[in-house]
Amino acid sequence: MGNKGSDVLKVVSSNKKAYHDYFIEEKYEAGIVLVGTEVKSVKLGNVNLKDSYAYVKDSEVFLKGVHIAPYEKGNIFNREPVRDRKLLLHKREIRKLISYVKQDGLSLVPLSFYVNMRGDVKVELAVVKGKKLYDKRDAIAKKDEQRNADRYVAQNIR
Repeated sequence: MGNKGSDVLKVVSSNKKAYHDYFIEEKYEAGIVLVGTEVKSVKLGNVNLKDSYAYVKDSEVFLKGVHIAPYEKGNIFNREPVRDRKLLLHKREIRKLISYVKQDGLSLVPLSFYVNMRGDVKVELAVVKGKKLYDKRDAIAKKDEQRNADRYVAQNIR
Protein backbone atom coordinates (compact mmCIF):
# COMPACT_ATOMS: atom_id res chain seq x y z
CA MET A 1 0.00 0.00 0.00
CA GLY A 2 1.25 3.46 -0.87
CA ASN A 3 2.85 5.61 1.79
CA LYS A 4 3.50 9.13 0.59
CA GLY A 5 3.81 10.67 4.03
CA SER A 6 7.14 12.46 4.43
CA ASP A 7 8.88 11.85 1.11
CA VAL A 8 6.65 14.19 -0.94
CA LEU A 9 8.65 17.11 -2.24
CA LYS A 10 6.00 18.82 -4.38
CA VAL A 11 2.41 18.00 -5.31
CA VAL A 12 2.27 18.78 -9.02
CA SER A 13 -1.44 18.21 -9.70
CA SER A 14 -4.38 16.93 -7.70
CA ASN A 15 -7.80 15.63 -8.65
CA LYS A 16 -10.07 17.48 -6.22
CA LYS A 17 -13.18 16.37 -8.10
CA ALA A 18 -12.42 12.74 -7.20
CA TYR A 19 -12.96 13.49 -3.51
CA HIS A 20 -16.33 15.02 -4.38
CA ASP A 21 -17.51 12.28 -6.75
CA TYR A 22 -16.21 9.16 -5.00
CA PHE A 23 -15.72 7.45 -1.66
CA ILE A 24 -11.99 6.67 -1.35
CA GLU A 25 -11.63 3.00 -0.33
CA GLU A 26 -7.85 2.53 -0.53
CA LYS A 27 -4.82 4.47 -1.81
CA TYR A 28 -1.68 3.29 -3.61
CA GLU A 29 1.56 4.95 -4.66
CA ALA A 30 2.63 4.11 -8.20
CA GLY A 31 5.47 5.09 -10.46
CA ILE A 32 4.61 6.16 -13.98
CA VAL A 33 6.41 5.52 -17.26
CA LEU A 34 7.12 8.88 -18.87
CA VAL A 35 9.32 9.60 -21.85
CA GLY A 36 11.70 12.46 -22.59
CA THR A 37 10.25 15.90 -22.15
CA GLU A 38 7.11 14.63 -20.33
CA VAL A 39 9.07 14.52 -17.06
CA LYS A 40 10.07 18.19 -17.39
CA SER A 41 6.51 19.14 -18.27
CA VAL A 42 5.12 17.27 -15.24
CA LYS A 43 7.64 18.89 -12.89
CA LEU A 44 6.49 22.29 -14.17
CA GLY A 45 2.92 21.34 -13.21
CA ASN A 46 1.49 20.94 -16.71
CA VAL A 47 -0.76 18.01 -15.77
CA ASN A 48 -4.55 17.77 -15.87
CA LEU A 49 -6.19 14.81 -14.11
CA LYS A 50 -9.78 15.76 -14.91
CA ASP A 51 -11.85 12.81 -16.22
CA SER A 52 -8.90 10.43 -15.95
CA TYR A 53 -8.98 6.87 -14.68
CA ALA A 54 -6.86 3.74 -14.52
CA TYR A 55 -7.56 0.29 -15.93
CA VAL A 56 -5.93 -3.12 -15.77
CA LYS A 57 -4.95 -4.93 -18.97
CA ASP A 58 -2.84 -8.11 -19.16
CA SER A 59 -1.75 -7.78 -15.50
CA GLU A 60 -0.53 -4.22 -16.08
CA VAL A 61 -2.12 -0.97 -14.92
CA PHE A 62 -2.53 1.98 -17.29
CA LEU A 63 -3.70 5.57 -16.86
CA LYS A 64 -6.15 6.90 -19.42
CA GLY A 65 -7.21 10.49 -19.98
CA VAL A 66 -4.33 12.23 -18.20
CA HIS A 67 -3.29 15.33 -20.12
CA ILE A 68 0.40 16.23 -19.90
CA ALA A 69 0.98 19.40 -21.90
CA PRO A 70 3.90 19.36 -24.34
CA TYR A 71 7.10 20.87 -22.93
CA GLU A 72 7.53 24.35 -24.45
CA LYS A 73 11.27 24.01 -25.00
CA GLY A 74 10.87 20.52 -26.41
CA ASN A 75 10.82 19.90 -30.13
CA ILE A 76 10.41 16.64 -32.04
CA PHE A 77 10.75 14.71 -28.79
CA ASN A 78 7.36 15.87 -27.47
CA ARG A 79 4.78 13.09 -27.28
CA GLU A 80 1.01 13.06 -27.60
CA PRO A 81 -0.47 15.01 -24.63
CA VAL A 82 -3.28 12.51 -23.95
CA ARG A 83 -2.18 8.91 -24.26
CA ASP A 84 -2.29 5.78 -22.13
CA ARG A 85 0.61 5.65 -19.67
CA LYS A 86 1.79 2.57 -17.82
CA LEU A 87 1.86 2.61 -14.01
CA LEU A 88 4.55 0.79 -12.07
CA LEU A 89 3.27 -1.29 -9.15
CA HIS A 90 4.31 -4.47 -7.37
CA LYS A 91 2.73 -7.72 -8.59
CA ARG A 92 0.85 -8.26 -5.34
CA GLU A 93 -0.59 -4.73 -5.55
CA ILE A 94 -1.70 -5.34 -9.15
CA ARG A 95 -3.38 -8.62 -8.13
CA LYS A 96 -5.20 -6.78 -5.34
CA LEU A 97 -6.30 -4.04 -7.76
CA ILE A 98 -7.58 -6.66 -10.22
CA SER A 99 -9.73 -8.18 -7.48
CA TYR A 100 -11.07 -4.71 -6.56
CA VAL A 101 -11.92 -3.80 -10.16
CA LYS A 102 -13.81 -7.08 -10.62
CA GLN A 103 -16.10 -6.05 -7.75
CA ASP A 104 -19.16 -4.20 -8.91
CA GLY A 105 -19.02 -0.44 -8.47
CA LEU A 106 -15.29 -0.06 -7.74
CA SER A 107 -12.93 1.86 -10.03
CA LEU A 108 -9.36 3.16 -10.12
CA VAL A 109 -8.83 6.94 -10.18
CA PRO A 110 -5.63 9.00 -9.91
CA LEU A 111 -5.80 11.43 -6.99
CA SER A 112 -2.55 13.32 -7.50
CA PHE A 113 0.79 13.55 -9.28
CA TYR A 114 3.75 14.46 -7.11
CA VAL A 115 7.54 14.52 -7.09
CA ASN A 116 9.28 12.68 -4.24
CA MET A 117 12.59 13.58 -2.56
CA ARG A 118 14.58 11.54 -5.11
CA GLY A 119 13.03 13.50 -7.97
CA ASP A 120 10.80 10.65 -9.17
CA VAL A 121 7.32 11.42 -10.49
CA LYS A 122 4.71 9.38 -8.61
CA VAL A 123 0.96 8.94 -8.90
CA GLU A 124 -1.39 8.51 -5.97
CA LEU A 125 -3.93 5.98 -7.20
CA ALA A 126 -7.16 5.22 -5.34
CA VAL A 127 -9.73 2.46 -5.38
CA VAL A 128 -13.02 4.38 -5.36
CA LYS A 129 -16.75 3.79 -5.16
CA GLY A 130 -19.09 6.29 -6.80
CA LYS A 131 -21.21 8.60 -4.66
CA LYS A 132 -24.90 9.01 -5.20
CA LEU A 133 -26.35 12.51 -5.58
CA TYR A 134 -27.68 12.54 -2.01
CA ASP A 135 -24.21 11.60 -0.70
CA LYS A 136 -22.73 14.58 -2.53
CA ARG A 137 -25.40 16.90 -1.10
CA ASP A 138 -24.72 15.56 2.38
CA ALA A 139 -20.98 16.17 1.99
CA ILE A 140 -21.59 19.74 0.80
CA ALA A 141 -23.95 20.40 3.73
CA LYS A 142 -21.35 19.11 6.24
CA LYS A 143 -18.65 21.26 4.64
CA ASP A 144 -20.87 24.37 4.83
CA GLU A 145 -21.73 23.60 8.45
CA GLN A 146 -18.05 23.25 9.35
CA ARG A 147 -17.18 26.48 7.53
CA ASN A 148 -19.93 28.37 9.41
CA ALA A 149 -18.75 26.94 12.75
CA ASP A 150 -15.15 27.96 12.00
CA ARG A 151 -16.31 31.44 11.00
CA TYR A 152 -18.34 31.76 14.23
CA VAL A 153 -15.37 30.69 16.36
CA ALA A 154 -13.05 33.10 14.54
CA GLN A 155 -15.45 36.03 15.08
CA ASN A 156 -15.92 35.31 18.80
CA ILE A 157 -12.21 35.02 19.50
CA ARG A 158 -11.59 38.68 18.58
